[in-house]
Amino acid sequence: MNNLHKQTLIELAISEDEGSGDHTSLACIPKEATNKAELRIKANGILAGIDVAKTIFIKLMPDSQAEWHMKDGEKIKPGDIAFTIEGNTQKLLQAERLVLNFMQRMSGIATLTAEYVEKISDLHTKILDTRKTTPGLRHFEKDAVRIGGGQNHRMGLYDMMMIKDNHVDYAGGIAAAIERAHLYQKQNGLDIPIEVEARNLNEVEQILKTGKADRIMLDNFNYEQTRYAVKVIDKQCETESSGGITLETVRPYAECGVDFVSVGALTHQINSLDMSLKAI
Repeated sequence: MNNLHKQTLIELAISEDEGSGDHTSLACIPKEATNKAELRIKANGILAGIDVAKTIFIKLMPDSQAEWHMKDGEKIKPGDIAFTIEGNTQKLLQAERLVLNFMQRMSGIATLTAEYVEKISDLHTKILDTRKTTPGLRHFEKDAVRIGGGQNHRMGLYDMMMIKDNHVDYAGGIAAAIERAHLYQKQNGLDIPIEVEARNLNEVEQILKTGKADRIMLDNFNYEQTRYAVKVIDKQCETESSGGITLETVRPYAECGVDFVSVGALTHQINSLDMSLKAI
């Protein structure tokens, strides 16, 4: 399903850009012309999106010849050449912006993720992403998080139950929400993790009392509250810190002893990494 989703999105991206045709290239470039281009890196970071570029070129330029000099996850610097590609010039020009759009964004996400991971590399805490992704591009953006050394929290609403504040309020309380979640899984033959968001220490106690949560999210807790909560939970379930955590605060939160720190900014507050596809 994941690969099929990606293939479909790439096809949609091609269709969105092409429309009735690349009239500029059709006018300026002979139909049978072939040329060569290279992907030039213009900033420091982590490379991501090579596999997407390969897919785009296969779809648009099936007879092209490529030399892949670098792979996803490699550290890059200005002046590096990630790959060279040779083939039909009209199709090469059509592929240019599509490849750059995917690779620049994915490399930006991977680069930012790597910065967070490096901050706590000597601790047991892991960096997670969130569902704060660009609609339709989640699989690519979460791939980039993994390439940068982070872990995926969940892909969507289907692979983990996450009982948040609104679920609790609508269900009539923490215990009721958790009980209904377990009953639902039993009735539907599911076996997926259940995470429950805690807004304060009292809610942590309520969650622990049920004995049925796989992970507790400590939402917008300060350092002191986080340390106390981790001590109270005492490995009865996994722990996760969340809520506006930055590069400056990620280490202090990790030092509180949580198993995970989730960072929405990985996928919704990033800068695309500078690179260009230039004619040789």
